[in-house]
Amino acid sequence: MPSHLFADRPAPQPPAHDAVDALIHRARRLRGDVEAVGRNTAVTDEDDPQARWQRALCDLAVQHLDNLDQHLGQLKAGPPAQRSADRDDRVSADGASAGSSANRVGSAEWNLLTDEVSWSEELYEIFGRPPGSPPLSLDDLPSVLLPDDQPKLTSMVTGCLVDGQPMDGEFRIVRPDGQVRTLHMTGEPVLDSEGCTASMWAVLRDVGELRRGEETVSRNRDSARRDEPVERPRHRTAADVQETVLPPWRGSLLLPDGGPGALDIAAHHLPSAAGGLIGGDWYDAMELPDGRTLLSVGDLSGHGLPATSALAMTLGALRGMAVAGIEPGALMGHLDHLLETSVRPALGSALCCRFDPATGLLSWAQAGHPAPLLFRDGTGRRLPPPEGALLGAASRIAYEQDEVRLLPGDVLVLHTDGLTRRGDRGAGPEQLLALAHRFAQARDAQECVRGVVEEFGGAERLDDACVLIARIGA
Repeated sequence: MPSHLFADRPAPQPPAHDAVDALIHRARRLRGDVEAVGRNTAVTDEDDPQARWQRALCDLAVQHLDNLDQHLGQLKAGPPAQRSADRDDRVSADGASAGSSANRVGSAEWNLLTDEVSWSEELYEIFGRPPGSPPLSLDDLPSVLLPDDQPKLTSMVTGCLVDGQPMDGEFRIVRPDGQVRTLHMTGEPVLDSEGCTASMWAVLRDVGELRRGEETVSRNRDSARRDEPVERPRHRTAADVQETVLPPWRGSLLLPDGGPGALDIAAHHLPSAAGGLIGGDWYDAMELPDGRTLLSVGDLSGHGLPATSALAMTLGALRGMAVAGIEPGALMGHLDHLLETSVRPALGSALCCRFDPATGLLSWAQAGHPAPLLFRDGTGRRLPPPEGALLGAASRIAYEQDEVRLLPGDVLVLHTDGLTRRGDRGAGPEQLLALAHRFAQARDAQECVRGVVEEFGGAERLDDACVLIARIGA
């Protein structure tokens, strides 16, 4: 705000209205984008400290952009002296009053030679004083500040008037209606021809809402940091449980160990795009006491420690019943009852197969799970699934069992639905079946798994996924 003592200098030209209008349009468009991000963040868990911090940051950014919009509106309207006296009745282009209390930036000048004080209309609104009342002098200004902030203002004014230093600081005022406002004040001395301070001008901005927004961001950030050391051990515990429960073998596994018709087995776990979410997916293969081989994959609902704890219980029960000689169909019925009546009931899908290397017969049952894919002679097909509902769904149905005879060289693919769910970039079962030619040329099961990982490993899947491939030996 230029002083009247420098009226002989050419007045700065106001910016072109078109340029200011363009800035206002961009600011409002950016505000809409930030608000949209805030709405998307708001659908997350209210108890998540990180989500609360993100929402607080969005709210704070919106406040800054609202202030920017108001400042640009003032810039477009021109200096206070050029505004019409009836500005309170004038409505701006966006429908808001140009003199509304939303304008939170005001200006002032204190003339030390004439003791004159001039305030902009916005400053009257900020201080809550009626227009036309005497503006506060530098001597009276500290009287409306909180006592703790009065020394700060005195130091700022003294440094400006005596030492010629610019002012930049904040203080709190008490308005006549009892409201406390936080103001940010910047200003400079105006010197006369002899280099002495003749007056002082300042711009004051109400930053109360911004400071409250920053405090909210800080509180939520600190809350997120306090919770972070807790979440990491939980994540580590869930990962440890999953690592302990899943089969320890890596690479290829030959079951039974030697002999005709043995299965060459390989498997892989693909994490979700949100790597911090440990799910309840599993794969398993083990030799049974009667010489047959158990193959299973499944997926329990949920994430983290609850899901991996349920996984440990389910997989332990499945192995125990398979060792006891229970057929896949009946085994699924027992697992359904187990999940339904456990202390923490869970839902899940599963596929259980039992292969007899002596006859090549594969007996299998499923519980709401994708059926196995059978590849033979360079082509693949999905096996028709027997009837079976999700585990833990209280369906009380009998799980059917089916059989298929496998031939030497056949490739059997078991997988969880996270691998081929169509929401994951359109990857459906057809994309797995399209690997038939590659499976036919593969030297072993591990090379087949490598082809699946190359095809699906780069997808940003919504959930964990497992794939298990068994190749029937000669």
